[in-house]
Amino acid sequence: MNKVILMGRLTRDPEVRYSQGQNSTAIAKFSIAVDRRFRRDGQPEADFFNCTCFGKQAEFVEKYLQKGTKVVTTGRVENDNYEKDGVKHYSVQIMVEEIEFAESKNAQSNSGSDNTGRSAGPAPAGDGFMNIPTGIDEELPFA
Repeated sequence: MNKVILMGRLTRDPEVRYSQGQNSTAIAKFSIAVDRRFRRDGQPEADFFNCTCFGKQAEFVEKYLQKGTKVVTTGRVENDNYEKDGVKHYSVQIMVEEIEFAESKNAQSNSGSDNTGRSAGPAPAGDGFMNIPTGIDEELPFA
């Protein structure tokens, strides 16, 4: 079985092109950075994977994803080895079969507003609960 699940952020805007012919198919290429779970001194904090997807997934990537977007991908690993000037080069490519957002648009932008541009209200406190402004006790239905 060849199956890989990765969660990370796009390192650049996706490159999308369409195949030639009567039934052109969208082809999207992008790279994601996946944080390493355990880090050692002097070692990289993340691994970078080149990903490719086709068809509806590629159209989704073109329409909704950009640099910094956090996504979850599932797919398979393929060798992308070649020889140039007598030197063998080894690499792998992730062939994406499914892709979805891993966080909300608000979390990504961290702007504190909803999709309509209105303020989302008081920011959560450090404990994860929303701060209630003082003097609002009369307006609370359960006070």
